Amino acid sequence: MSLRERKKVQTRAAISAAAISLFIEHGFDQVSITQVAEAADVSRRTLFAYFPTKEDLVVHRFADHEDEPARVVRGRPAGQSPLAALHEHYLDALRRRDPATGLTDGPEQLSLYRLLRSTTPLMARMLQFNESAETQLAAALRETADTAELPARLAAAQIVSVQWTLSIANYERAVAGTRSDDAYPAAAAAADQAFALLAGGLSTLWP
Repeated sequence: MSLRERKKVQTRAAISAAAISLFIEHGFDQVSITQVAEAADVSRRTLFAYFPTKEDLVVHRFADHEDEPARVVRGRPAGQSPLAALHEHYLDALRRRDPATGLTDGPEQLSLYRLLRSTTPLMARMLQFNESAETQLAAALRETADTAELPARLAAAQIVSVQWTLSIANYERAVAGTRSDDAYPAAAAAADQAFALLAGGLSTLWP
């Protein structure tokens, strides 16, 4: 990565960090774009160059996970079903305490979760995020698992919804004060149960 690109990444991260800090302290609706720009020491024009909307300042933290299910399916070993690959990947993420699974003790991640859950525009953007994840996963299923269009779309919708539901449940435990090490056994068991239920319905697609 060139020096210019590294500086762009640093600027983007600094703007987002300033915004999220203000949103957590004062509330999403109570903070203006001008206030965010001033806190990050950039112009409004620069801010909008990195983040076209106010919601993007928060949701971009999840950007790496938007195409994650599709990447897992595309990168799975030969002979492994898409669902088995996704199940294995989710369990590994739980073991690593990946914040995207909700299994975390990080104060910043928990504050970010509270912000998302209490802010209607941000939850609406997360639904768009999930729709994009479904679209990309469906494409991966069509291209790598010989799955027809409608079954691929239906399967992707179920898988993304299940993963989202599991992660929200994990976050709720964390917010209630349960340490990630204590929550892990229940989280892993819930993931196993959820993917078993998915397998029961999707087994005709990928025996």
